[in-house]
Amino acid sequence: MHYASIENLAKSFGIRTLFKNISFYVEEGDKIALVARNGSGKSTLLKIIAGLDTADNGTVWVHKDIKVIMLQQETQFEEGKTIWDNVLRMNNPVVKAVKEYEMCLEQEPENIEKLTSLMTKVDELNVWNFESELQQILGKLNLHHLNEPVKNLSGGQKKRVALAQALIEAQLHQGKCLLILDEPTNHLDVQMIEWLEDYLSAQKITLLCVTHDRYFLDAVCNEILEIDDEKVYEYKGDYDYFLEQKSLRQEVQASELQKDKNIYRKELEWMCKQPKARTTKSKSRQDAFADIEERISQRKEETDISLQVKMTRLGGKVLELKKIYKSYNDKIILKGFDYTFKKGERIGIVGKNGVGKSTFLKIALLQEKPDSGKVNHGDTVVFGNFNQEGLHYKEDKRAIEYVKEIAEFFPLADGGKISATQFMEKFGFTAEQQYTPLSKLSGGEKRRLHLLSILFCNPNFLILDEPTNDLDLQTLRTLEEFLLDFPGCILIVSHDRYFMDRMVDHLFAFEGDGIIKDFPGNYTLYRQHKLAEEKKALPCDSNELVKKQTPEPKTQQPPKSNQQRKPTFKEKYEFDQLEKDIAALQNEKNELEVKMNSGTLNYETLQEAASRISIIVNELDEKEMRWLELSELM
Repeated sequence: MHYASIENLAKSFGIRTLFKNISFYVEEGDKIALVARNGSGKSTLLKIIAGLDTADNGTVWVHKDIKVIMLQQETQFEEGKTIWDNVLRMNNPVVKAVKEYEMCLEQEPENIEKLTSLMTKVDELNVWNFESELQQILGKLNLHHLNEPVKNLSGGQKKRVALAQALIEAQLHQGKCLLILDEPTNHLDVQMIEWLEDYLSAQKITLLCVTHDRYFLDAVCNEILEIDDEKVYEYKGDYDYFLEQKSLRQEVQASELQKDKNIYRKELEWMCKQPKARTTKSKSRQDAFADIEERISQRKEETDISLQVKMTRLGGKVLELKKIYKSYNDKIILKGFDYTFKKGERIGIVGKNGVGKSTFLKIALLQEKPDSGKVNHGDTVVFGNFNQEGLHYKEDKRAIEYVKEIAEFFPLADGGKISATQFMEKFGFTAEQQYTPLSKLSGGEKRRLHLLSILFCNPNFLILDEPTNDLDLQTLRTLEEFLLDFPGCILIVSHDRYFMDRMVDHLFAFEGDGIIKDFPGNYTLYRQHKLAEEKKALPCDSNELVKKQTPEPKTQQPPKSNQQRKPTFKEKYEFDQLEKDIAALQNEKNELEVKMNSGTLNYETLQEAASRISIIVNELDEKEMRWLELSELM
């Protein structure tokens, strides 16, 4: 089935052209990744397809039976309402039935006729399956306090609420939708990203997404669309195939550019001759010269600038953390952490959101005091701290002016140097973008400028807190090349598994409650180690295995939490039904006992009544036990 057609789209902001004459098609089952530099218009293109923005030229056609659902980088919420209300903020008969049923249970539980009518409606709409999916999505995204107002949430929590809303709405449309995700892995920990990979891969869904996570891209997508130099290129394959084909394309373009330059030089010589050498018959040659001149001016020559860093020498003492303790109320972050950093170490930090990774970095930088213990910095250490707070500036300067305030030139290991302009070009800032005011840069461009300004200061100890968020894939490759040649120390917090695998030698694994393990290897090796540990923990005895697996459904709930999970709709219905069944059985038992004690029954009837009472007693025991279980949830 043909889902959507995007034909000859063009979009500009003032004199800046994002893209022009872009055309591609989306078929049922396509899972497409959109790749481009920050500021190339990826998010704008997605919004135009979703109907949230308009193009200057071109058309977007979407099949009338297809619903377009988009996760934006910044989602507008009803701040005063709860997570639950925002997640189910959609006009759908299943959602309406769920809300009506919830309201009836809370406000009119004695209205049997209305409850029965709603139950019939719920069964017809197959709400129980939807409710199961809903619980899974909310549980895996760690959204448990559903009555919390959205205005009280952090930016990362809001991102997860928006993602849950998009996935749930897509589930409601049972595959008849085009799901558009703009950086879905931002603010997710690794476990959440891996679950999202599996979920999207297993779903019969049509997907268009922007992501910088290369493992996620390979696991989920089967096609890559690249916007480059205002044009679009299609690649049917994974990220490695994309890199290979892009390299071949650039080689062909470079060859064509060189050929055009040779022709241009000859034709320029002819054009510069005296006017008497020209005749009306050479008009076609003049037109051909104009065409080739235009082609040369439009094509960009790729220049590869090597960044062999010449940094300040590190002394024998780098960074020492001695018996560090840190906690917030009952939450333990560090419990006697002790480590001495050595020259050239590359350490990654992994762990779930909220275990204290960013706090650890602040303590190491002396930006936050530990409860006890000592932090010692070496005399020659120059820290470069890339944090999540982003770019700070007082005046709305041009990007190049912001960088030149740090230094005019960047020193290289061979004794040479490169200018601020060349350094910015290496990180994808064109001449036009370098003279763009800071306030006019996109979110990704500001992150990129913040990163390069940290590196331009020439530190010898880099501390990078989520450096890959909002960066395009090209910038990530540039950053990786820079860091691979970087001779100093590196401490990285990142959920980008590909990035961590390439960059680090060992990991600090934050496992919660102040426990930090030093693992000798990258993230993939750590993940394999954890899986092997879990496999070893499984008992061999089949009876023990059954006992261990029995409470498995409860693992969807947050570990070590005193808060009870919310009962499902089916459990609420079962609880109400049990109360009615127990009352009916008790009444029947009382009536039979009265008849048996009356002395008017014959022997056969008396035997039947006694047998029935025995059955009723067993049923009452079972139903009362189940009622007690459910009453704890209620």
